[in-house]
Amino acid sequence: MISTDKKILEQGSSVQKRMQEYGSLVDELDIIVCAKNGKQIVLDNNVQVFPTNSKSKIFYFWDAVRVAKKNIQSDVDLVTTQDPFETGLAGWMISERLKAKLQLQIHTDFLSPHFISGSLKNRIRVILAKFLLPKADSIRVVSERIKQSLTTYNLRLTTVSVLPIFVDVEKIKSSPINVDLHEKYPQFDFIILMTSRFEPEKNIELAIDAMKDVIKKNPKAGLVIAGSGSLEKELNNQVRNLGLEDNVKFEGWVEDLSSYYKTADVFLNTSNYEGYGMTLIMSASSGCPIITTDVGVVGEFVNKENSLVVNVGDKKSLVDGISKLIADSNLADSLKNKAQDAVSKLDSKEEYLEKYKKSWEACL
Repeated sequence: MISTDKKILEQGSSVQKRMQEYGSLVDELDIIVCAKNGKQIVLDNNVQVFPTNSKSKIFYFWDAVRVAKKNIQSDVDLVTTQDPFETGLAGWMISERLKAKLQLQIHTDFLSPHFISGSLKNRIRVILAKFLLPKADSIRVVSERIKQSLTTYNLRLTTVSVLPIFVDVEKIKSSPINVDLHEKYPQFDFIILMTSRFEPEKNIELAIDAMKDVIKKNPKAGLVIAGSGSLEKELNNQVRNLGLEDNVKFEGWVEDLSSYYKTADVFLNTSNYEGYGMTLIMSASSGCPIITTDVGVVGEFVNKENSLVVNVGDKKSLVDGISKLIADSNLADSLKNKAQDAVSKLDSKEEYLEKYKKSWEACL
């Protein structure tokens, strides 16, 4: 497995525990993590983790190939990669050397026009994906939206399976409330929650801009944003420039968000594109009404029947949706109940792991 998720290297992290669960499905699992630093780790005897210890991100691809050549010699049935871009290229080269099957995973909607126009790097990645995908023995995508986009492009593909990111719905439902946002921010009578990386594709600027209009009619509405990222300084400056310091609060990175979802009045997602959108499933599991752009998993478990769905970049509809839920608590209750009921049908952990194993076996 080739990944860029550095939390695999963090002792006791939920991601590391998930790797152990994946290891239980096979005789041996070797994981190469593209990272600037880290130590080799052995998990449960049959799971080994090898960091690339790269000097820069631009060396991730070459270093992943180097680490594989040094540490993984033979007896590999399958190489699986986190994306069809840099890790996909490394995985293809490694699978060719080891004469192993190749599975490419797609976690982002890379054929979205918003992804393609996002940067030159993204446009290069699209070209790379179109080169690599036909070479895979199977492809795992995390949403029907991505599968449909691959079909639309008429790429010559083998097996394409939809396997979402696992969310433990029952665990979220039963988790206690440790932080009550209304107690923490008693000045707000309506709390809008966002949980996100502070990156361009999340379009948090749109949410902050929408708040300027929301508070004209609802001055006690508050936007609470939990997360961190490269745009943190810019977002703080935007709040100050709009004079929204009293209505927009930054929480920083929060590890356990269950209490936040459960005590907010609405969850807001303004992404330009998503592969899946795990935060939508988490908020639905917690019983928090959702307003979201039409991205990722929207149209499946989260849809127009149980959430307020708006077009990407549509500030007016965001403002109208927030105002509608502030004014109509019955609508908010109806949406949250429908969404929670929809996600309750998601797989249990045992069912999910069985499907994960089958996605690997499909390659063979």
